[in-house]
Amino acid sequence: MALNVALYGRDRNSWSMTERGEGDLVRTQNSMQIGSSSIVYVDGGLEIVFDETALPWPGHRLMPSRMSGRIRLEPQIQNDRVFDLDPEGHHIWWPVFPRARVRVESNHLPKGGWQGEAYHDFNFGDRVLEEDFEHWDWARGPSGDQATTILYDAVLRSGTRRTLGVVFSKEMEERHFAPPDRQRLPVGSWGVKGGIACDPGGTPRLSMKLEDAPFYRRSLVETMVHGDQLAMVHETLDCNRLANPVVRMMLPFRMPRRARR
Repeated sequence: MALNVALYGRDRNSWSMTERGEGDLVRTQNSMQIGSSSIVYVDGGLEIVFDETALPWPGHRLMPSRMSGRIRLEPQIQNDRVFDLDPEGHHIWWPVFPRARVRVESNHLPKGGWQGEAYHDFNFGDRVLEEDFEHWDWARGPSGDQATTILYDAVLRSGTRRTLGVVFSKEMEERHFAPPDRQRLPVGSWGVKGGIACDPGGTPRLSMKLEDAPFYRRSLVETMVHGDQLAMVHETLDCNRLANPVVRMMLPFRMPRRARR
């Protein structure tokens, strides 16, 4: 298991994901500790304390360093419903806090931290992703002052396509809609192809690259969905590439192992 911490800035990025063994894991009903980092549900929100090794980022730093801090999530919208991502229910998705406020403090952030818009979800599966999926795109962004819009577009190994459009708001339960057709985004540096729903006649725009890996991309994307202009966090996962043995050999460079049994 591992706690992944990724901090992005215009002048500096910091990233950590150290794989640990079961001897480094402590769990209770409302908390989980992995090594010296912890996640706790308390006072209706989520408290994350991290103390990890930041790995070298190309063009930014040459040596690993300690990355520590605290994240506090306060939900504005809460959701108790879970969604099946495949027909057999092997993989589920739970958008716990579709919209929240966050306060972040870290020694790797300018002026020590920031506060703003946030989101918290949960994925679980009893099989590895690459066994059931070929690829998927996911995106989330605030819509108006009181709502958030989420898009899923996945292709399963069976060839079945699973698309999902849902709006969460304070005033009502989630509202489902059929997303417009998917349009392609620029191909990543490693050749990973992604896309996002966009109204006919519109063109989605990739405004900032956050992660660009051999099988995964994370970006900030602007798109139009049923007349609403949305600024969204967007992710693409290529499960065919994830299953590739060559890509597997590359994972330890970004996921060092510090297992304690």
